[in-house]
Amino acid sequence: MEIAIIGLGKMGLGISNRLIKRGHTVFGYDSDWGNSDYSKNNINGSSNLDDLINKFSQKSKKIIWVMVPSGDPTKSTISKLKTLLSKEDIVIDGGNSFYKDSIKNSIELSEKSIYLLDSGTSGGVWGEKEGYCLMIGGNKNAYDHCDAIFKSLATDGKGYGYMGPSGSGHFVKMIHNGIEYGMMQSMAEGIEILHEKEEFNLNLAKITSLWQHGSVVRSWLLDLLNNALMEDSELSNVAPYVEDSGEGRWTIKEGIDLDVPTHAITSSLYSRFYSRRNDSFGFKILASLRNQFGGHSIKKAS
Repeated sequence: MEIAIIGLGKMGLGISNRLIKRGHTVFGYDSDWGNSDYSKNNINGSSNLDDLINKFSQKSKKIIWVMVPSGDPTKSTISKLKTLLSKEDIVIDGGNSFYKDSIKNSIELSEKSIYLLDSGTSGGVWGEKEGYCLMIGGNKNAYDHCDAIFKSLATDGKGYGYMGPSGSGHFVKMIHNGIEYGMMQSMAEGIEILHEKEEFNLNLAKITSLWQHGSVVRSWLLDLLNNALMEDSELSNVAPYVEDSGEGRWTIKEGIDLDVPTHAITSSLYSRFYSRRNDSFGFKILASLRNQFGGHSIKKAS
């Protein structure tokens, strides 16, 4: 299938590469890229959105994947696409947009009978090789039309599914990320206790590797933590400073609106706030995990 991808950062480029390897035709646009960037990545690139849309051979049901930061960058991109696309074309927002924004964007595009699919996309920088988990909301016919794209991107061709109407895909991904906050926090706290038990001189890399064999806490996050500890058991180049990208806050607010207590997720978010004022090995673990799975930048230790 033909698909245009807007935004060729870590995630967008990984998605492009995975689709190209599986026989799809990918057109690309990134405001920070030039001709040499496109050529070395084997992407049929464009210098602007108008040229990007004109590359399609078909005149209807064009598929455009938007992979830019949430908020204003996504909103402005979708507004521009509205002026360029035609009836029954399909825009896929694969970023971490707030689900209520996705509903609004869907309504805006529907004024021209253009479909918006909101795809919560999990898999981070490893998704190109291992595949992604896609949680997709929006028009069901548009979803079905894009099935070959989703199947190519998904882990084992199975890690994708239709969640429901517009906004539902990003809503499910928001909660997914909220759960991720709690999992990472509990991992950081437990490993910090092991780290501080100096009398046993525990090998943290050995322990996290051991736990991957039959333990009830085995997970991909534990794999990534083991990678980081194998590289540097003290995480000496990582500052104990942990950012948040919004989904944890949105999840907590949704819990308040629905009268659902979110003790673990709220505590994990507050711990990230505290990390910006404190120094601990646990916060180094959190920062390292975000870097390992999502390629998020870390603040270097001074």
